[in-house]
Amino acid sequence: ERVAVTAEETHGTAELLDTDWTPPVLQPRHGVAERLGVRAGRRHPVLVFVGGMLCALALISTVSIALGFLVTGVILHIGGVAGWDEHVNVWLAAHRTPLRTHVSLIGSIVSGGVVLPIVVGLTAVVCAAFRKWRVAAFVVFVLGVESASYRITTLVVHRHRPRVVRLEHLPVNASYPSGHTAASIAVYCGLALLLSSLIKNLAFRVTVWTVALLVVALDISSRLYRGMHHPIDVAGGIVVGVAAICLLVLVCRASGAAGRRGEAGA
Repeated sequence: ERVAVTAEETHGTAELLDTDWTPPVLQPRHGVAERLGVRAGRRHPVLVFVGGMLCALALISTVSIALGFLVTGVILHIGGVAGWDEHVNVWLAAHRTPLRTHVSLIGSIVSGGVVLPIVVGLTAVVCAAFRKWRVAAFVVFVLGVESASYRITTLVVHRHRPRVVRLEHLPVNASYPSGHTAASIAVYCGLALLLSSLIKNLAFRVTVWTVALLVVALDISSRLYRGMHHPIDVAGGIVVGVAAICLLVLVCRASGAAGRRGEAGA
């Protein structure tokens, strides 16, 4: 009897470790992800994830490029849109101070190509240590898909950065979309989504999302202040960042559904 109890306790502990620390938002559920998992047949969940991730990259890149052509070919030629878009940066450049410039540097760094990979890498290592591969994959590839989509877009869509004194030396024809904005949303809001899905405490959820959105707001204002992007470029970055989160959640759910289908058929 004691052996039976111990086995039951062990099974319960294993189940707790397997489910309690996987955010529900990444868990497969009835809907599009479940149908995609079924359509994948007996394919390994890793293959389902990789295929879905590549599809997400292609879709986001296509939408981003289409929006970029719409902006540069149509929207900026309507009325005073281009003038307003440029005026925001001119006004901010005229009101620069040493303190604001220093704060804008911090805002750009925390959402730049050094800090974000560190945040993602450390998170992925912790998740891997606890064998939470789906969470680790989401954190890594939400940034990867966003970054690749941004790069692909800038290779096709060319828009000159604001005509003010720019505080960074980057290619002048890569203004659309804002990569920093997209990356900060993908990482910080992506992490906020995972944490708020995992922990139900309302105060914790409000705190996590407040911090994430404040970091994103700091990044957006910093990129505008430093003369690196126009407001419309920032809007394009928001689309890419949000799309990366939504599609990677869908991909994670589909791979999880494929894994459950494989276990059921084993």
